[in-house]
Amino acid sequence: MSKAVENVVVALALVVAGAAPAAAQTFTPPKGCTLSLTVQMRQCQVANVYSCASDEPGNRWISYADGVGVYFSSRIDHETRWMESIDHDTGEIDRLLPKANDHASFSTLIATGSDDYDFLTENTGGVVERYVGLDRLTGDSVMIDGIALERSTFDLSSYDASGAFLTRRMGTQFISRELRLFFGDTEVFENAAGDRVESFQPPVTFALPGEDGFGSLVPLFDCNAVLTQAPDLTDHLRSFRHDQI
Repeated sequence: MSKAVENVVVALALVVAGAAPAAAQTFTPPKGCTLSLTVQMRQCQVANVYSCASDEPGNRWISYADGVGVYFSSRIDHETRWMESIDHDTGEIDRLLPKANDHASFSTLIATGSDDYDFLTENTGGVVERYVGLDRLTGDSVMIDGIALERSTFDLSSYDASGAFLTRRMGTQFISRELRLFFGDTEVFENAAGDRVESFQPPVTFALPGEDGFGSLVPLFDCNAVLTQAPDLTDHLRSFRHDQI
């Protein structure tokens, strides 16, 4: 059994049995940081968005949990650029390199309807990867739990330092102009080994300060379904987080 599957099994057992300590079910941001939003998503995922006084203005952190606790955190800037991410399972950190052919820009996307990008990241092991992609608004709008969202399509590929293809992600997302955030929807993931995984992870509920579910670490939707599709789907959901919730 893979670690990802084992974690989901433990999480489901705790949720069903009601045995998880209360403290473990509530997200507490680091000292000097303020929690602003909790998002429950399909496929047994919950995300908490917070900002920290020590970061540049407009930067926010998004922490993801699958029932056991936070397994991945990502920091984005005002343009929703993926600035930094932390894999809490491995301790690996990825950071955006300052030099890019074309940085992603949320402002460009909402002003023109499309935004392409071509940027580099480097992890703590010194491995550099290149990401090339495109976001495009479809013109479709939807209301989810009182939040106005617009649908977009995306196509994102990654390459190693030599230019060899690594992965491709494509599908649809949602954006919120007001919140300046991306949210997941449908996705197809492929890699150089020929693996292909499809996922469906749109937001279901949003909780603002004072609302039910705000700060929750317990995912509410599709946990049994995700477990039956493990390990491919759970590994994929835990491995690829960039600028979206």
